[in-house]
Amino acid sequence: MMRIAMGVCVAGWIGWYAAAGAQESPAAPPNVLFLICDDLNCDLGCYGHPLVKTPNIDRLASRGVRFNRAYCQYPLCGPSRASFMTGFYPDQTLVRRNAIYIREHVPNVTTLPQAFRGHDYFAMRIGKIYHYNVPKHIGTGGHDDPYSWNYTINPRGRDKEDEGLVFSLRPGSYGGTLSWLAAAGQDTEQTDGIAATEAVDILERFSQRATPFFLAVGLYRPHTPYVAPTKYFEKYALDEITVPSIPENYYATLPKPAVQSITRRKEQLNLDPNLARQAIQAYYASISFADAQLGRILDALEATGLADNTIVLFTSDHGYHMGEHGHWQKTTLFENACRVPLIIAGPGVSETGKASDAPVEMVDFYPTLTELAGIAPPPSLSGVSLVPVLHDVAARPRGSALTQYATGYSLRTDRYRYTLWGPEGVDGAELYDHADDPQELRNLAGRSDWADVESQLRTELLERIAEANRPPEGVKQIRAEINRNVPQPYN
Repeated sequence: MMRIAMGVCVAGWIGWYAAAGAQESPAAPPNVLFLICDDLNCDLGCYGHPLVKTPNIDRLASRGVRFNRAYCQYPLCGPSRASFMTGFYPDQTLVRRNAIYIREHVPNVTTLPQAFRGHDYFAMRIGKIYHYNVPKHIGTGGHDDPYSWNYTINPRGRDKEDEGLVFSLRPGSYGGTLSWLAAAGQDTEQTDGIAATEAVDILERFSQRATPFFLAVGLYRPHTPYVAPTKYFEKYALDEITVPSIPENYYATLPKPAVQSITRRKEQLNLDPNLARQAIQAYYASISFADAQLGRILDALEATGLADNTIVLFTSDHGYHMGEHGHWQKTTLFENACRVPLIIAGPGVSETGKASDAPVEMVDFYPTLTELAGIAPPPSLSGVSLVPVLHDVAARPRGSALTQYATGYSLRTDRYRYTLWGPEGVDGAELYDHADDPQELRNLAGRSDWADVESQLRTELLERIAEANRPPEGVKQIRAEINRNVPQPYN
């Protein structure tokens, strides 16, 4: 097992904190356990998927609130993570590509874990929370923000050593294309298995101390390469897997930028059906493997007695295509890439085992977690608190969710998705009615019988875009372009 730890000694720091706080009030502030998978869509049991087996995520949903309409602000790892970790939109963080350290654009921003550190929480990171080039940066700090943490662990497992065994559509490339491996060995040898082991150890240590903690655990799966022990591949028979299809002449119904977003990776177009089924099998296997590691962490939370006083938030950085719209992976403005799983459980959640259909955003994480912990957030956050939904799943803290990618912006309301490409839609528009087209395959934009609906959505979307470009009060913005010649938009 390999792991690289940075920061002060956990045992020493919490021992000092316990002694220093011995005279404090017995009312303990809630802990926070922030769990995130990389490139995970809503192909989960608790979201109704007929094949994917996720008993541990399902178990968490049974004791929390599941959000059915949670959306990322940018369907790419770096910009999305910079957004939800600061509580600002990508046009405010100015992070719209990968391989960026957030403080290169917003040097004095107070991040989510940094806010908890400012209130005597011990903040820790295990694995990928900010952007990493995967799998290249596994075992390093990636593009981490050191101001966010007291202590960090960068696990590295046999998946890094076994890269030469990985099948890839582009030999020698792993993160930016479809690639997978049914691995030998045990869960605990994989990077995410090591991360879970480290998380269990930390929970056991903190159960013996009075120190409040903010523990963020970022798993790398199911990001490509889809690597999981063979037993997880065996859960999914190839003949049970259906490869999505698209209507004839489908691309002709879309604006040019939308077509470009789903046809950029030429090696992934028109995949052989057998190869496509293998890719889907590998993705599902990686999800079940990640679920098992999350289960180990959640089991430890229960076994240590910390569950009753620990807020748990589980999510992904964005959604993901597995052949829908003829596309694989991320970076589109369709529901598949924009929608994320979101479950919140623990103290402050009274609607346990229920689901909300309210449209919510990942920028809402910051004000939600700070309110649950009784911490005052920075005054200019763009998100809204979801605490009302945790008490009443019928609550609607916001009326729509905003996502952007490249030159496009997309608005998701209860019923519709409306997308504009280019300034004020000069490069085209898309309108989908989820009431009878949940797969978003019939573009209604420009049709006279939908003109009134489109006009209303256009007005709302332009207002949301203007709001998302508001300079955040008290946060310095550096607009200089940063390019490290890292291939975009994947990894």
